[in-house]
Amino acid sequence: MERDKPIVNTGLRGITVASTRISDVQGKAGKLIYRGYRITDLAEHACYEEIAHLLLMEKLPDAEEMARFHHSLAAERAVPDGLMDTLKTIPGSAHPMDVMQAAAAMLAHYDPDIADSSREAFQKMAVRAVARFPTVLAAWSRIRNGNDPIAPDPELGHAANFLYMTHGTKPDSDLVHYLDVCLVLHAEHSFNASTFSARQVASTRAHMYAAISAAVGSLSGPLHGGANERVMRMLEEIGEPENVDRYVEEVLNAGEKIMGLGHTVYQVDDPRAHILAPMSRDMGERIGEPKWYEISRKLEKKAKAAFRERKGTDIYVNVDFYSASLYHAMGFPTDLFTPLFAVARVAGWTAHVLEERFAEAAPKPMLYRPSSEYIGDYCGPEECVFVPMEER
Repeated sequence: MERDKPIVNTGLRGITVASTRISDVQGKAGKLIYRGYRITDLAEHACYEEIAHLLLMEKLPDAEEMARFHHSLAAERAVPDGLMDTLKTIPGSAHPMDVMQAAAAMLAHYDPDIADSSREAFQKMAVRAVARFPTVLAAWSRIRNGNDPIAPDPELGHAANFLYMTHGTKPDSDLVHYLDVCLVLHAEHSFNASTFSARQVASTRAHMYAAISAAVGSLSGPLHGGANERVMRMLEEIGEPENVDRYVEEVLNAGEKIMGLGHTVYQVDDPRAHILAPMSRDMGERIGEPKWYEISRKLEKKAKAAFRERKGTDIYVNVDFYSASLYHAMGFPTDLFTPLFAVARVAGWTAHVLEERFAEAAPKPMLYRPSSEYIGDYCGPEECVFVPMEER
């Protein structure tokens, strides 16, 4: 058996596995595009519901379409009683991402269209998933703290309703705006790990909830969505702005990573980070706790300078770097940071499932089946000879 070929573990980096019309990440230019629109323009001018419509319906809605779409989402926000009863049986120590993944799969049990494989049925399931993810997370946030879940308010927008269901009071406009922008920024990011997971499952012709449940599981990992939790833990470890310099030196001397810096695609700063940073500063000042932004800002400057000095290379901030301090200032527990990511990204996941299943450019999508290089030479160049247990 030939074994002289070099083995390169690329993690599929640089490998184009499919075409898409949903989004484009231009790493060298620092651009993120949703269906032709730059994220900087969308974050400034559009709300999350518009973005969900853009991703799922392939166009920005006009006023009449927006009203219909808001009504559709509001009508689907309520979580089935059976699922809510199950949430109440889960130990309060469970990580919210595990709860979200379980709930995503359970939503299939209650969907009237689950056996229908048409595009129309999948589109309805996509709307239900976008509508119900916030309800599940808000309900779990309250249940684990011994509080009763709060029913959705159909008069509120997507971000405002989530804040209301989570905290029990109608939020002010600034808080709603900041969360809405966060949802827009996290809604989609091309073939990242969780989206690829969703498309891979969809390529088997599994239903919508199987695909998004897999995506939630992928997002939970510390190298993907879980990175924002690790950023906040890092900021808490640093504690004060004056400790930043020592922290950077200690981490780099130990050969470890500074969380929130570096990205597999961007070769410049993540454009979303520049939108989140001023919001983190403003929210920190608003609650009288600006130090987390100050630590982040000083850490960014110190780490970038240290990388240039030590390695002669540049390092860049990603979306997790400032989202952590922003979510903290907004009053969310650290273990809700990644689930908030899922609440936003479910629009992107479902859009990709729709494209994987029904795109006109690929009416019969290929089953994802990458190849591998077997390196298990357990018995040298020959195959192993099986030995019965009594002779081993």
